[in-house]
Formats: sequence, structure tokens, C-alpha cells
Amino acid sequence: MDKFSKKTGLIISLIALAISGTFAQKPTPPNIVVFLVDDMGWQDTSVPFWKQVTDLNRRYRTPSMERLAREGLKFTNAYAMPVCTPTRTSLLSGVNAAHSRITHWTSPNQNKNTDFPDSTLNSVDWNINGLSPVAGIEHTFHATPLPALLSQNGYYTIHTGKAHFGSAGTPGSDPKNLGFQVNIAGSEIGHPASYLGTENYDHPVNGKPNRNAVPGLEKYHGKDVFLSEALTLEAIKAVEVPIQKKQPFFLYFGHYAVHTPIMADKRFVDKYLKAGLDSIEARYASLVEGMDKSLGDLLNFLDERRIADNTVIIFMSDNGGLSTKPQRGGKEHTHNLPLRAGKGSVYEGGIREPMLVRWPGVVKPGGVTEQYVIVEDFFPTILDMAGVKKPAVVQQVDGRSFLPLLKNPALKDTSRALVWHHPNRWISAEGPLIHWASGIRQGDWKLVYDHRTAALELYNLKDDIGEQQNRATQHPDKVKQLALLLTKQLKTWNAQMPTFKKTGKAVAWPDEVSGKNGL
Repeated sequence: MDKFSKKTGLIISLIALAISGTFAQKPTPPNIVVFLVDDMGWQDTSVPFWKQVTDLNRRYRTPSMERLAREGLKFTNAYAMPVCTPTRTSLLSGVNAAHSRITHWTSPNQNKNTDFPDSTLNSVDWNINGLSPVAGIEHTFHATPLPALLSQNGYYTIHTGKAHFGSAGTPGSDPKNLGFQVNIAGSEIGHPASYLGTENYDHPVNGKPNRNAVPGLEKYHGKDVFLSEALTLEAIKAVEVPIQKKQPFFLYFGHYAVHTPIMADKRFVDKYLKAGLDSIEARYASLVEGMDKSLGDLLNFLDERRIADNTVIIFMSDNGGLSTKPQRGGKEHTHNLPLRAGKGSVYEGGIREPMLVRWPGVVKPGGVTEQYVIVEDFFPTILDMAGVKKPAVVQQVDGRSFLPLLKNPALKDTSRALVWHHPNRWISAEGPLIHWASGIRQGDWKLVYDHRTAALELYNLKDDIGEQQNRATQHPDKVKQLALLLTKQLKTWNAQMPTFKKTGKAVAWPDEVSGKNGL
């Protein structure tokens, strides 16, 4: 070989080494897990999300959540929507419920309005069929879903558990139409008929299968396998596929727990009965611990497969705990205290959620952030994590990425305003602001607007997390400011206000009320 050939060969080798080095340095996209619990209250865990440990924190046993908090970042001001479908569709679309007009939970039956009849107000024309990846489907919000974007960018996408994105017969009812390559037990239903494998996860009505029977788990029928456990086994099995392929995965794990029916997970219930809890609360606590075991099993699996260091875990609940019975003089299984009210309400008990994020190498272990975030932020954040830049979507995204917050939990933004809009009647029970309400938070101040009574309530959450001291009369300028801001945002999104049955007139906008009352 002459000198020229040797020199040329050396140059080629150096170039090859440089290229291979460049590829080796390119970061591998992280696996991403969204672990979403159903109807779990802010206090339904041994992890305190407040400034102090409470009696309710001491009641529950959630060691896997404790581990996640030690190894990740705890959010003490994380928010969802008042009920389930609005939260779930906001997560998948990045769009606030007021903007998408998916303001209430969707029925398994197509074109059915789930609003309870009300003596005072008429229902608005909301998107009763939920989210759709296809344009032109009546009463749906058309959006480019998060899993579809991740799938297009090399992710293996898995849905496990509760979906409840759209009504039966519409494209959004099937997670596979939304970009999930695998769907385990997800459909249009909002809760299980039964948690028991011995009952086939069904509870027949008049000898016919229940409309809420959980689909796709036939291999566990007749077996003593609790629903939370069956879902976990199947999710782990599904994740094995992308691991073998060395492909990044997105796992959306939507537990049916801890939604009604409140059924005992017999693996855990006895300890709560022995602790003196009544049967309902003991069964509920067992559901919580069974969910936590699922989280622990998933964390252990990631450790065993040595992929934990490149896997993001995001833990969240879809709305506050079910807490309406005190308004009817009865007992309940979840309390949300010190927060006010619960599911269905724009008070803190209905919307403030337990949220944890673990991302080794990015998130410093044991951190806490007080910065408020909201569920539509998941959409741009997860795309940021996956390295998907400027995704082509049909919707206008309302959420903001909280990736900078993961890197620096001390960041503060008190100028941002979060909005909730629930122009719907959730259940038959009467109660203050568990129906027909809007709310806005900016900084520590929160304004709540009652559609029926045209009352504006003002709270300072820093001093009054339980929303017990209405400060509207002491701070009329703040009421006006937030009422104007809330009205401007609702009008920008073309949100709807209900109408009065007696007059046919629409409920006044918040700024009209603040001006009229001289606040």
C-alpha cells in the first residue's frame, strides 16, 4: 500500500470514528409512563402534599408513592379538571376543557348528555361525545392526540386501563384510533362494573352483561385476580415488547381504581378494618393500597430490566376524591380535608391532585415545587421530553411545558392564570358549587363564580387553602381583576354559559357581575 492510500485510509477511519462518536453521544429518547389514578383525592396517600402530615396521610399506606417522592419531584399545586373525561382529553390534546367544550364526563352511549336535570339552568351544548382524532364527528372536539404524535416519532405506545375519551361508536372511544398501538382494557366506560376476576369484572343487570363490564381481560375471568393486579400484569407484559426491540415506549396506565364501586381488595382490607375504619372506608383504603402496589410492581420491573434510569414516571389523579355525602348527611369514603368539597367542584377538593415526577439524571431526588401546573401542561411537556419539536397539530394548545420546572423546581410564575369551567350538573345531590361553576387562579388568589347565584368568591390559597374565608368584600379590586381575566379567557375560547329556564337568558359573565355589584 502506497503512502497516499495509507493516508486516505487513516482519514476515512478517523471520519468513521468521529461519526460513530457523534451517534454514541446522541441521547436516547426516554421511556415515558403516565400513571393516572381515578378519583384519588389529594389526601388519599401517606405522602403529604401540604405543609404538614395529616391524620388522613397517616390512614393510608402508599409506600411506592413514598418511594417516588423520595426519588423524584413532588408538586404541591397540581391541578386537573373537576371530573374525569375533561381531564383525560385535556391531557391527550393539551387543550383546556372550556376551550374543547368537553366540560363533563362522556356517556358510554353516543349522543347522550350526562348532565343531571336541573330546576334552574339549562344544559349548554357541550361536546357530549368527547375527543375525536377525526374531523366532522358530531359533538366532539377534533384534535391531534398525544400518543399519535409519539408514535409518529418512534415511540411504542401502550394504553392500559380506563380510557373514557369518547362515547361508544365514535373514533375516540377506541384508544387505538388515538395513536395507541396497544390497548389493554380501555373503552368508552368510565368505571368498572366489578373489580373481581371471579365476577369476570362484570356485574350483570337483569341477567345481561353490565355496560361497564371491563373488556379485554377474559384470561382472568373466573380467577381470583383483582382488577388492579390484572392490569399491572398486562401492562408489564406489553412493555416487554419495546424493551426487546430497544424502542422507546409511552405507557399510559389509567387505573380504574379508586373509582366506585368501592370493593375490597382482600390483599389489604383487613389491616384497615382492624385499625377501626368502617367497612366503606376500609374498602376504599384497600383500593388505594392496591393501586400503590401496582406502582411499586412497575417501578421494580423497570429496575429489573435496567431501564429505570431512562424512564420518566408521571403520577397524577384525574380529579378530586368523591366527597359529596356530608351535604346529604351521610358518611363517605374519602375526605380531601383540609381542602373544600370534592369531585365535581371547582373548589380545591375537586381539582387539586397528588402529582409526582421521577426522571433520573434530570429531576433531583426529594425535591418539592410549589409552582402551580394544570393537566393540559402534560401534552407539551411530554412532547418536550420525547424531543418532538414543533409538532403538527390541528388544535391550538393551551398547556405550557413544565420541563424547565423539572430542572429547577424553585422557578416561580405568579402571572399565569389557570382556568376551570364546569357549566354542567354532575349528580342529583344538591351542594354548594358541585355544579355550575367557573374558577380562576393567579398567584395565590383564586376567584370562584357560582353560575346559579351569580356570586363571586375570592380566596387567598396561601393563607386559606380550605377556602373558608371569602375575601371578596375586602378586596374588590382583586375581584374585578380576576373576573375580567376569567371572562376574557372564556370568551377567547368561545366557552358557553348556561341559560336560565325561566327567562332563557344566559348566565352573566363574571366581569358583568363584578361591575354590577360594585365589587
